[in-house]
Amino acid sequence: MVGGEAAAAVEELISGVRQATDFAEQFRSYSESEKQWRARMEFILRHLPDYRDPPDGGGRLDQLLSLSMVWANHLFLGCSYNKDLLEKVMEMANGIEVEDLPQFTTRSELMKKHQS
Repeated sequence: MVGGEAAAAVEELISGVRQATDFAEQFRSYSESEKQWRARMEFILRHLPDYRDPPDGGGRLDQLLSLSMVWANHLFLGCSYNKDLLEKVMEMANGIEVEDLPQFTTRSELMKKHQS
């Protein structure tokens, strides 16, 4: 019964996605908008398998959550960070679509305008 097996596999997949989403929900900040959280949650879920804490601890999940905040803060709040760190999080976020991002003017851009 191929149809029944396929339906069971789809149901199992959906259940797994729900569990992962429920797990990630605990890391939502009370100050995050729905748009910010959806983007950050996608970042977290995408990399969760690579950052699961080993049985002896190690803080890999904390590292992933920190990286997700760096990415979100850069994207939505205009925060700047070390070049290597920004390159890492932007690479990790490659392919995550976020619409209507705010536009920020950097200090360097402001200085150039005043010098012109």
